[in-house]
Amino acid sequence: MTSRVEIYTWSSCPFCIRAKNLLKRKGVDFIEYGIDGDEEARNAMAIRANGRRSLPQIFINDVHVGGCDDIYALDAQGKLDMMLV
Repeated sequence: MTSRVEIYTWSSCPFCIRAKNLLKRKGVDFIEYGIDGDEEARNAMAIRANGRRSLPQIFINDVHVGGCDDIYALDAQGKLDMMLV
């Protein structure tokens, strides 16, 4: 079974681009929710992300793992690959 990865982004957000690039390098298929300027979508994301409104926000198998720095930290600790199987 492959993990379900979801990422909320803005198209011009450098952190969003960086997080997506990490996932792409790992060969991960992900669902991207582009929420540029959509406050309703951002509010819905914030509810899922325990109040966090910064972008990106990333979920693996419906578990909130955080943003760009968080996913890179998981990768550096060797934990990300285990979450993606």
